Amino acid sequence: MALYLVRAKPRKESLENLHKELRSGMISKMTPFGKAIQYSPENARIDTESPDYALWDEEDYCTPPLAMERKGVLDQYFSDITVESVESEEYGWNKIEDKPRLWK
Repeated sequence: MALYLVRAKPRKESLENLHKELRSGMISKMTPFGKAIQYSPENARIDTESPDYALWDEEDYCTPPLAMERKGVLDQYFSDITVESVESEEYGWNKIEDKPRLWK
C-alpha cells in the first residue's frame, strides 16, 4: 500500500457535477477504488498557499500513482494532479487539517 498527499486543480466548470456525484454516493460504487475516491475528494481541502488547488490524502496501489482513479474520475474533474508520498494516512490528513474544506 502507498499513501499520497494529492494536489490537484479543480476544473471549475465541472466541480458542481463532482459534488452531485459525491453526494449521491455514485462514485463509492466504482470498483475497486470507489470507497477511497469517494472519501478523499469529499474531505478535500483548499491549498491556502495556492487557492486554485485542492489537497487530500489518498491510498493507492497503482503504478503510476492514481492511474485507475485518474482514468475513472479524477481527470474529469481535476487537472495538474501531483502526488507526494506520505508515511501514514494520519500524517497526510494532519498536514492539511487546518486548511478550509473544498465543500462547504
